[in-house]
Amino acid sequence: MRITVILPAKNEAEGLQRTLPGLRTLLPEAEVIVVDDGSTDTTAKVAAAHGARVLSSPYSMGNGAAIKRGARAATGEILVFMDADGQHDPADIPRLLAELDAGYDMAVGARNSGGQANAGRGAANAFYNRLASWMTNHKVLDLTSGFRAVHAERFREFLHLLPNGFSYPTTSTMAFFRSAYPVTYVPIECARRVGTASHIRPIRDGVRFLLIIFKIATLYSPLKLFAPTGVGFGLLGVGYYAWTFATQGRFTNMSALLFSAAVIVFLIGLISEQITALTYRRDV
Repeated sequence: MRITVILPAKNEAEGLQRTLPGLRTLLPEAEVIVVDDGSTDTTAKVAAAHGARVLSSPYSMGNGAAIKRGARAATGEILVFMDADGQHDPADIPRLLAELDAGYDMAVGARNSGGQANAGRGAANAFYNRLASWMTNHKVLDLTSGFRAVHAERFREFLHLLPNGFSYPTTSTMAFFRSAYPVTYVPIECARRVGTASHIRPIRDGVRFLLIIFKIATLYSPLKLFAPTGVGFGLLGVGYYAWTFATQGRFTNMSALLFSAAVIVFLIGLISEQITALTYRRDV
């Protein structure tokens, strides 16, 4: 199968000088696409000098937007996504491709603790992995890894779901799991990034990660959110009723409100689950 390697890049001239030669040596026949996301340095020139196909944006649209542009333009049946900052080793690509040959639709490079930018980022990613694992009922080892290989046809099914900003990996991973497309993880080592500091802002993007997770959960597994919330309201209602009955000997309006909220929230989740099933209906 023809392979296309896609590298979203914003001011990553130095990183590309380290990454592209190794790519060319390892995969001389592969299509290499560098999506220049409004860079102000020589990113586009460096990419072109190393034989990459360059897609340039007149202004920065975001990492996710660059991924979508590259995926639409790619001609390969297999897409390999890498960061352009030199952290990912092209030598790991054959290991990812081997997993696709084994029957998986997506193979993700899973970083160890040493591959995280810092301790805080590692702790946050560990939390996201646990939360995503609970919502998808699958073991998610690295929710935010940008190093992955995937069948192009499968990946393009979810382009409309991907955010233009950061964390396309979050959305695509959870979408694959929910759609019953098999995903596997391959342990990798990450080098320190080359060039400018990471474009990720921990607080802002941490909130975005959580919002994306809940967005995908409500789209694919609504009861994972609504059912526990409904049970929580119900337990509060029971507890409050027990307390008011013991102290005042009566059933209060607050207890009635909590019981009503429990029923309403659960029913909303049930309806959302049915809408989700219709969304994924296949008539082919």
